Amino acid sequence: MAFSAISINTTHNHHHSSLFFAPKHQHHRNNTKIHRFQIQCNGTNQNQESQPQTNAFLKVAWYSSELLGIAASAFRSPSDEEEASPPQRLLQTIDRASVVDTIKQDFQRSYFVTGDLTLNAYEEDCEFADPAGSFKGLQRFKRNCTNFGSLLEKSTMNLMKWEDFEDKGIGHWRFSCILSFPWRPILSATGYTEYYFDTQSGKVYRHVEHWNVPKMALFKQILRPSKGFSLKDYVTRWLKLSR
Repeated sequence: MAFSAISINTTHNHHHSSLFFAPKHQHHRNNTKIHRFQIQCNGTNQNQESQPQTNAFLKVAWYSSELLGIAASAFRSPSDEEEASPPQRLLQTIDRASVVDTIKQDFQRSYFVTGDLTLNAYEEDCEFADPAGSFKGLQRFKRNCTNFGSLLEKSTMNLMKWEDFEDKGIGHWRFSCILSFPWRPILSATGYTEYYFDTQSGKVYRHVEHWNVPKMALFKQILRPSKGFSLKDYVTRWLKLSR
């Protein structure tokens, strides 16, 4: 059917847009049909409204955890600090194939939580991003990973699948750990990391983590005591830490 007129009526109070289509030939007014299509344009979606607040909370929590890791490292003895510091790993030959291979090996060393990664597989100003925020700097990433690992009792990280694309590789992983907090929360998630390779050096210049769980769910896991944990256990652990 051909249409010659389009009338658009927008009602801002209800966030609706109404489109009226009139037939091109209108010989009989009584038989004229108006075809109306309602387009819902809801600008007050609760999820959209809460998104800035959620992101702000995540950034505060992320920077707080970074500061907590730095503070924890300051209280470690020199011997513990030396033991916690991972060895310096370097590639002899740097190209994309060798970088991909060493990333897979770094997964076996749980580099996310140990900081035990091959340093020259990444650019010094590599960008590291996750659901909470992003920053640039290889040494900062290494330090954060090492400090985070010092807050764990036990952790496992497995590379489940690797995918190669023209400009990047994607590693799909599964991670779980027990945090060494008095209530021993269990953090468990799956996700994937995108590794963007520089076309000239072959090194990773962007490292982007994606978690397959809602952002706030991760923090709820941290706040939830592990199964079988009691108030007595909580007090006992705090007393041990305070000595």
